[in-house]
Amino acid sequence: MNKVLLTGRGLVESPRWHGDRLYFSDWSAGEVVAVDLAGRSEVVAKVDSLPLCTAWLPDSELADSRLVIVSSPQGQLLRLEPDGSLVTHADLGTPGWNDIVADGRGNVYVNRAGFNPMAGEAFRPGSVSLVAPDGSVRQVADDVAFPNGMAVTGDNSTLIVADSYRHHLVAFDIAADGSLSNRRIWAELGEGTPDGICADAQDAIWYADVPGRRCVRVAEGGTVLQTVTLDRGGFACALGGPERTTLFIVAATWQGMTQSEMVTPASGQVQFLKVETPGAGWP
Repeated sequence: MNKVLLTGRGLVESPRWHGDRLYFSDWSAGEVVAVDLAGRSEVVAKVDSLPLCTAWLPDSELADSRLVIVSSPQGQLLRLEPDGSLVTHADLGTPGWNDIVADGRGNVYVNRAGFNPMAGEAFRPGSVSLVAPDGSVRQVADDVAFPNGMAVTGDNSTLIVADSYRHHLVAFDIAADGSLSNRRIWAELGEGTPDGICADAQDAIWYADVPGRRCVRVAEGGTVLQTVTLDRGGFACALGGPERTTLFIVAATWQGMTQSEMVTPASGQVQFLKVETPGAGWP
C-alpha cells in the first residue's frame, strides 16, 4: 500500500533519486525540492519555468555529478553548482522544452512538444534533442506526438520515450555518439496515458498516468505486470532508496491543462511503496 512521504505541494513532477534523497520539481512554486526518507525537505533551486524538469549528470574526471534543470521559457539547460548558483550548461534554443534524462555517458536528452497546449495552440508533433557532453545541441528524433517522460536502460543502449497522445512507449537504439536509430514501438498501452517513466532491472518500465490515477509496470510489448492505484493523478515515478526498491510517485489532483491552476492547490504529494525489482538505468 502506498504511503505519503510529503504533501501540501502543487504540480509535482520529475522525481530523481540521488545520494540519499529524492529530488522533485514543484511546477506551481517554481522550485526543485529534495526530501529524505524521514520526510525532511528543502528547496535546492528556484527556477521560473513551466515545465520544470531535471536530471543528474554522471560523475566525471572533472566534477562530481551535477543537477541540470530545463529552463523552458528561456530555452536553456541550467546546471546547479556546489555553491547553489545556476549556470548555463547549454543553450537549447526555441522555448517549449519538457522532460529530460541523462545517460551514464553524459549524453542528455531533452524533449519538447511541437505546440503549447496551455495556450490552446493547434497540435504539432514534438521532438527529442541531444545535448552532447561538449555542450552541442542537435535534434535526434521527431514525430513524437506529445513527448513526456524518458528513461535510459542500464546498459546505456536504449532510450525509451513516453508518447502521451499516442498512448505508447517508443524506443530508440543509442549509438556511442548519442545518436538515435532503430525507432520502434516498445509498448502499446491501450488507454494508458504515460507521463513520467522509469526502468527496472528486469527491463520493465513503470509509467505514471494522470487521467488513469495509477502507476503501471509494463513489459516490452505492453503486457501489464503490476498496477498501483492512486487517489489522484500520477505525474511521474522513480525507483530509489538504498537498494532502489522504493517506487516514488509524485501525484496531484488534476484540473485541466487550460485552467488557471492545473492541479488543485496543495494537492501535490510524494507517495511511495516497496517493490520487488530494483531500478536500473536512468533516471
